[in-house]
Amino acid sequence: MTAPELRIMDDGTELAREAADLVVWLGGEAIAANGRFRVALSGGTTPRTLYGTLAGLNSSRRMDWSKAEFFFGDERCVPPDHPESNFRMAQETLFQPLRIGQQQIFRMPGEAPDPERAARQYETMIRTQFETPAPAWPCFDLVLLGLGEDGHTASLFPGTPALDEKDRLVVSSQSPKGVKARLTLTVPAINRARTVVFLVSGAGKEAIVRSVLEGTKGEDRSLPATMIRPAQGRLIWFLDRVAAAGLTIAKQGMVSHEE
Repeated sequence: MTAPELRIMDDGTELAREAADLVVWLGGEAIAANGRFRVALSGGTTPRTLYGTLAGLNSSRRMDWSKAEFFFGDERCVPPDHPESNFRMAQETLFQPLRIGQQQIFRMPGEAPDPERAARQYETMIRTQFETPAPAWPCFDLVLLGLGEDGHTASLFPGTPALDEKDRLVVSSQSPKGVKARLTLTVPAINRARTVVFLVSGAGKEAIVRSVLEGTKGEDRSLPATMIRPAQGRLIWFLDRVAAAGLTIAKQGMVSHEE
């Protein structure tokens, strides 16, 4: 399993800028190798800042966004124009500013009346787009993730049946708060990615960051983020200094800032 790479930044602005540089670099590498860049996006405040940074970097001069394809790691079961929709957030902060074509965007159908059926439809769409019929696993170039204060990531919540899924790419899930019905990529689907990036900032995340990265030596179903360990790809954690304050590596001053 891949050991995590830690990138600890001074603040959320630097975190977003460094993460944006990595996204553009990974995109260029993927396009050069395969002619396309396939990304699974996350919701959340820190990813939102990243998307705004990408849109404001004149990144179109550094990467051909017409060769990017955007998927979603999870979605709330709401219409695409709902304030809680991850798609809406990405549409407003990333897709519209970068003029991403609709044919490049593959959103989860959160508005569907039957979440389980919607999950299977989204899995079929991914398999078709990647040309990977079951039991083969598609390989995203990049999966972006956040981290909840309860240790959840994507919509993989502590102790829920979604954590036990071994064969499917997408399942329905239940959140303990907020919009309860969700769609989410599964742990094995995420762990097949070439690169997985966690984006975590804020003092409110200090305790859970410490628990996930240093509080356990293996997978812990009570902390779903510990189950994200790419089989062959890279695992990178971008943290701001306050979120990383409880880590041994931060206290010892062993901080990485470079790609």
